[in-house]
Amino acid sequence: MAVVALFVTATKLAGLLATVTVAANVFSFSRYRKQNLRPFRSPINESDDTLADFNLNEGEDGFFFGLATAPAHVEDKLDDAWLQFAQENPCDKVESEGDRQPADAMMGSATGDGGSQAAPPSGKPKKKKKPLKIAMEAMIRGYAKYVEGDTGEEDEEKPAPTEECHHKVAAWHNVEHPEERIKFWSDPDTELKLAKDTGVSVFRMGIDWSRVMPKEPLNGLAETVNYAALERYKWIISRVRSYGMKVMLTLFHHSLPPWAGEYGGWKSEKTVGYFLDFTRLVVDSVSDMIDYWIPFNEPHVFCMLTYCAGAWPGGHPDMLEAATSALPTGVFMQAMHWMAIAHLKAYDYIHEKSTSSKPLVGVAHHVSFMRPYGLFDVPSVLLANSMTIFPYVDSISDKLDFIGINYYGQEVVCGAGLKLVETDEYSESGRGIYPDGLYRMLLQFNDRYKHLNVPFIITENGVSDETDIIRRPYLLEHLLAVHAAKIMGVRVLGYMFWTISDNWEWADGYGPKFGLVAVDRSKDLARIPRPSYHLFTKVVTTGKITRYDRARAWHQLQIAARAKETRSFYRAVNKNGLMYAGGLDEPIQRPYVERDWRFGHYEMEGLQDPLCRLWRFMTRPATATLNFRKRKPQMNEEDEALLAIQ
Repeated sequence: MAVVALFVTATKLAGLLATVTVAANVFSFSRYRKQNLRPFRSPINESDDTLADFNLNEGEDGFFFGLATAPAHVEDKLDDAWLQFAQENPCDKVESEGDRQPADAMMGSATGDGGSQAAPPSGKPKKKKKPLKIAMEAMIRGYAKYVEGDTGEEDEEKPAPTEECHHKVAAWHNVEHPEERIKFWSDPDTELKLAKDTGVSVFRMGIDWSRVMPKEPLNGLAETVNYAALERYKWIISRVRSYGMKVMLTLFHHSLPPWAGEYGGWKSEKTVGYFLDFTRLVVDSVSDMIDYWIPFNEPHVFCMLTYCAGAWPGGHPDMLEAATSALPTGVFMQAMHWMAIAHLKAYDYIHEKSTSSKPLVGVAHHVSFMRPYGLFDVPSVLLANSMTIFPYVDSISDKLDFIGINYYGQEVVCGAGLKLVETDEYSESGRGIYPDGLYRMLLQFNDRYKHLNVPFIITENGVSDETDIIRRPYLLEHLLAVHAAKIMGVRVLGYMFWTISDNWEWADGYGPKFGLVAVDRSKDLARIPRPSYHLFTKVVTTGKITRYDRARAWHQLQIAARAKETRSFYRAVNKNGLMYAGGLDEPIQRPYVERDWRFGHYEMEGLQDPLCRLWRFMTRPATATLNFRKRKPQMNEEDEALLAIQ
């Protein structure tokens, strides 16, 4: 009887715990949904012939268009950390599918420039410890999932799995002359002319720290600074201005000098001093030629993928660092702190020394719209958002002249990974396409920082799409999201598209194609403008988005979707629909999706875990259940007629 009573008591306690857990998650989701998923009515009148009219006049209410790039993506003759990183791990190691890691939900929130999350190193040399593998649990609970492979005994032989070459940078070793990137250092005019011909008024570029300071300045700057490189950068900036474009200059764009990585980089306070040395050199050289300054691009992206995941060059986290990285005293907050200090000091120096009347200094901050796949995924989303959306901007808010937003799309969190939702459209690099998210994020940031009275700039927005069928509606729908935010009172100064030509996309290499212009690497980097290049040019020169252009771009995508056409996809997916971390050397094929993701049209699905599905089935009337999957028309009759007339 005592055993029965104990069993009954344990069952009751388990039931109570389960009830409390479900109730807590329901409460958390209700709050999250109220803030992030509440349906909104688009302020754009879709019956007008002109859907958006951006004021291109100079002045406080004016709006500019620009194009963005970065040194590590485009510059040749650059022996930086990324080149060294890519050249490591030649094909003497192999990786089986069983060893591949699903993309980490936390790291997914920190994916910059639209590229997929890089995979933690996972090669398997025999009789050695397997490297650290980081999953979402490490971020939440403060420990890391890892496997010890060396027990001092011979491992039992198992059937050999399918093996593939393992590189730290995908789609890099299998292209021609990858180290050349797209030769912006040797031949900047090719890119600059393409940019100017679109009509943009701002060109965003960077200066690579390791090129200017190739060695650690242990004994001062005199013997370690490459002044010839500084002069070359000054000449390139003068070329930008000669084409009639203003310059937006980034000082740190995910590229830490190799010598700084050796001692810990941004985990160490002395990196602040070295970065200020670099900043002073640049400011003293070109301050009179720069209109917008960005000391740091996506700081939390760099810190997470470098110091928490060890997936980018310069990190090398040990097990303790990775296990405690998300804690308040962990390596992530430590590195973020020193980067914030460096921004504050750089801001002061730029304003002190700048010869222009009013230099604008800001940040390019990455935001990703994250939503839970199931009820029990809400805590993961809340944790990721709490670490990535506002903290860094909060820490430097006193010294910002503008807030730059880098936005590419949404991530759907499922368990410890990122879910590929079959009914959603994705970029080649696995980023869910969701223009509404840009609108929602601009409103949220405006609510939080309106007391600062500083404007916003979309410092990056783009999509990887070699076919160019997705890119055209993507461009227009995100610009409509920006225009809608402006209508709602958000002060947005400009929009920078990422990017001009296909280039090296971090750990994804040359796989995903982000360019308005294709690059033929077999023909001396010949440029081939895509249709989106001409569409972007039309929008930039007129300052308008027409109903016809929107309908035409969307119609072409729907034709491809209905014909079940496929396009490249550089993310592998496991049997549970979770995307693996890291890119692919060769893409798989994924069909276009028939879903209306246009701005203001996206219908958010409910939670998809078994419990929520069962609840909806039990509470929804039969007629509603039958009509649940019925899609709204992808294009109304008036738009169809408009296309026919044109």
